Amino acid sequence: MNKNKVAIIVYFLFMAVSSGLALFSFEDYSIVSNTTSHLGAQGSPNAWVMNFVFMCLGAMSIWITLSSKIRFYQVIGMIFGLSLIFTGVFRHAPLIDYIEINKFHDQLHSVFASATGFSFTFLAAGHGFMTHRWQRASGLIMAVVATLIPLGMMALPSYMGLLQRVMFVSAFGWLFFFMIPPKELEK
Repeated sequence: MNKNKVAIIVYFLFMAVSSGLALFSFEDYSIVSNTTSHLGAQGSPNAWVMNFVFMCLGAMSIWITLSSKIRFYQVIGMIFGLSLIFTGVFRHAPLIDYIEINKFHDQLHSVFASATGFSFTFLAAGHGFMTHRWQRASGLIMAVVATLIPLGMMALPSYMGLLQRVMFVSAFGWLFFFMIPPKELEK
């Protein structure tokens, strides 16, 4: 299947699931204050759907970055994609009181979620430094967005879910549809 068509499907799948699954998650789930990891958390109803979407996003990211002939994109993209896949494999701690926590899963989820964020920021910043004009500006803007939004999530936890969705929509929109690795650096 065509890479661009798959990217569109995965992107819109993320938007549909990250918004729509909230209607079928635990009782007090809020798109504004709860993250997508909470949709996929231990004990959350239909958590497998969100975790599957994380894996799809990771696989699509790997496909896009590996198709570049530039080692930087391939290596950092692989770290980013695999981290995202493992974010879906290892689940966030439950937000439902009566569910017993698997601390090992929660800790690994946190490690891989952090690795996802750091590697994306590094990918975007590297892209900004290796390209020119709009590609440079977009990479540097995405690196700033990927830095500021997590800080905003910590400062404004009641808006954490909304901020994370803005970050994901912009980050995957950029990665899937706008980022073009510089041809002059291909080997």
